Amino acid sequence: MAKKTIQDVDVTGKRVLVRVDFNVPQDENGNITDDTRIRAALPTIQYLVDHAARAILVSHLGRPKGVDEKLRVDPVAARLQELLGRPVRKASDVIGPAVAQQAAALKEGDVLLLENVRFYKEEEKNDPEFARQLASLADLYVNDAFGTAHRAHASTEGVAHLLPAVAGFLMGKEIEYLGRALANPERPFVAVLGGAKVADKIGVIENLLGKVDSLLIGGAMAFTFIKAQGGEIGKTLLDADSLDVARETLEKAKARGVQLILPTDALAADRIDASANTRVVPAGQIPDGWAAVDIGPEAARQFAAVVSGAKTVVWNGPMGIFEVPPFAEGTRVVARALAEANALTIVGGGDSVAAIEELGVADRISHVSTGGGASLEFLEGKVLPGIAALEEK
Repeated sequence: MAKKTIQDVDVTGKRVLVRVDFNVPQDENGNITDDTRIRAALPTIQYLVDHAARAILVSHLGRPKGVDEKLRVDPVAARLQELLGRPVRKASDVIGPAVAQQAAALKEGDVLLLENVRFYKEEEKNDPEFARQLASLADLYVNDAFGTAHRAHASTEGVAHLLPAVAGFLMGKEIEYLGRALANPERPFVAVLGGAKVADKIGVIENLLGKVDSLLIGGAMAFTFIKAQGGEIGKTLLDADSLDVARETLEKAKARGVQLILPTDALAADRIDASANTRVVPAGQIPDGWAAVDIGPEAARQFAAVVSGAKTVVWNGPMGIFEVPPFAEGTRVVARALAEANALTIVGGGDSVAAIEELGVADRISHVSTGGGASLEFLEGKVLPGIAALEEK
């Protein structure tokens, strides 16, 4: 899936509409608490500035129902200006005569940030007229918001049919790394999946079963598989509707010669609390009234050994209730193994990314995906509208 990127087109002097993902967390006073997503877009914006383009940035922030004063993008514009070290103008709207005037007045190297695009319900409806008005501001469209690529919205998909449309550096990197892992992985290819529910990951599991050599399953969802095999899981979170799917998946893995590995042991706790009583038990023997809150030390060692021997690893989802520190060791062990592996390593999903960042090993991972939902759908083999609409190389 080779898509044109910003380097394949001439941007000099052009007005370039860039879809970025500036949906950053804020505190109750509107202060940005994590600017990772703004930083992730800097290479694309800087490239446009350096090549004398006129950059018009558009993003959503939160989930407003109409105009919401608390979700205006002014704090984002201020933070971007600090990071870029140059003025960032802020439009008071997304479309309309005043915005068109501001866009037309931009000089080479200028940066303009439009207001929150989701103030308009037409954005999520992918309204053709709204997309047309947005596209009319520019000569070229760049999508650098992988985190929204699975949404067919006006600013992610609609405008891409109205202007020459290419990928930014961040989007290009996501397509390259995830595409390489799925289409042409160096083997052994290992996938590590965690999280709560089998239902959330079943599409990913089914797609990966046809591609991987080993599939390691941790998190609460592992215990739905263990229950499906007749294990006792106490009061561990159970995805009861997925028991049949779990059995079928185990059979499919066996038939395809894929090594599907479940935890052999688990850390059990009598309550979900940092001060809970805990004990390590066999994974299929969780005591009544107790819950599995992490994979056990033996399972963590086994998972780490498989990861260490891999040449391509994809990881999505924690091994336990990672946000409670005593229940985070399994996730930490897998994260360290990934960082030390002599392999192409890809991490996606908020909790997995948080784990590698907390451990300080993010810079030792080949690619950290910025899109939770989008990376999951990519791994499922789904067509992402925001990517499909971009021009082929």
